[in-house]
Amino acid sequence: MPDLVALKALIDREYADIVVDSKIIDGKIRVFLNDESYVDFWWSEVSPERFAHHWNRLHVDGTIYRHDNAPHKRRQYLSTFPKHCHSGREDHVIESHIPDDPAAAIRFFLDMCREMLSAKKP
Repeated sequence: MPDLVALKALIDREYADIVVDSKIIDGKIRVFLNDESYVDFWWSEVSPERFAHHWNRLHVDGTIYRHDNAPHKRRQYLSTFPKHCHSGREDHVIESHIPDDPAAAIRFFLDMCREMLSAKKP
């Protein structure tokens, strides 16, 4: 399992422009963003290679974004299988090129959040 304290420090240091707060809760890092949405970064304690990084915007605009590597057989057609991304909706699944390294994955994911939040500003 990655060092959650070090990863939380990375988030707080490098993403202060979009992060309001972050906490380590139940073995994951929860990140509160400035649009009142949140991101959960989770890695399995049992299988360290398993992950799920989820941006919950349901209460903001009805969307979710999640990169994970649960090996769903119905996603075998993706070239990045078992990695995949739920993009906007649970049932809209595309390839995921998120890095395997936890720090790089956080940067990849929060850079996406930053870009999308910038695009939504007037």
